[in-house]
Amino acid sequence: MSNEEVVLEVMKKAGKPLKSAEIAEMTGIPKKEVDKIIKKLKKEGKIVSPKRCYYAPAE
Repeated sequence: MSNEEVVLEVMKKAGKPLKSAEIAEMTGIPKKEVDKIIKKLKKEGKIVSPKRCYYAPAE
């Protein structure tokens, strides 16, 4: 499972928008790496940002 898949899975399981720091804490992936993954997933339309600095899977 890639880091991207892990990040998406954590977001789906959380059931609420998360900050990148929370995702990093839950996955054990460094925050810098999580930020890169979030940027990529957002560009691909797989996640959305319902409010500033919070991210959730796209419906």
